[in-house]
Amino acid sequence: MDKSVSEIIDLAIQREEEAYDFYMGIHSKLEDPSVKDTIEFVAGEEKKHKAFLVGYREEKYGSEALRMTEVVEYKIAEYLEEPEISTETSRQDVYLVAAHRESMSHKFYTELANLHAEGELKTMLLKMANEELKHKEKMEYLYANTAFPQTAGG
Repeated sequence: MDKSVSEIIDLAIQREEEAYDFYMGIHSKLEDPSVKDTIEFVAGEEKKHKAFLVGYREEKYGSEALRMTEVVEYKIAEYLEEPEISTETSRQDVYLVAAHRESMSHKFYTELANLHAEGELKTMLLKMANEELKHKEKMEYLYANTAFPQTAGG
């Protein structure tokens, strides 16, 4: 693997480590067990991303190891401000913070991919961007269903 590609992968690995630390930092401030479990799950996804990137860097597999999927764009994070996290933060605000984080990660990978010509590296970076967008979709779904729960009347 050429040096510049390896440096890009190293940057992406660092980004995934930072995301894991970010989520575990939120996790340590929460008291609601169900929200803690959700945030721990998302942190675990970031660990999986790091493991994929490490394997990719070591040429164990190529970008075909990730698949692109359709994602629903709720665009909640784009329209609502990111709240601060504390022990009193509501469940929906935790999900909104996570949606903002995943949105930034999606943008990071997309912009990184756009710096490169068509090829294996660009494909892998776009697939990582798609992974982050899937996480954003999950967090926005959880936000919407927590902030606006379904009632018996519809």
